[in-house]
Amino acid sequence: MKRIARFLATGVAVSLLTAGLYACEKQEGPAERAGKAVDKAVESAGQQLEKAGQDIQDAAKDAKK
Repeated sequence: MKRIARFLATGVAVSLLTAGLYACEKQEGPAERAGKAVDKAVESAGQQLEKAGQDIQDAAKDAKK
């Protein structure tokens, strides 16, 4: 009888821990979404600047010829 009670108690404890972890899943708030949008914008601007710099270098090489 003790064995079954211990098994059930362990099962209940594992279920509660699993449910607790699921309930604590981090939800993304408006500030986090805004931060991600800023990160994407900065990354995009950086890529465009790199491309512009490369275009300028290519134009300078062509001008030297």
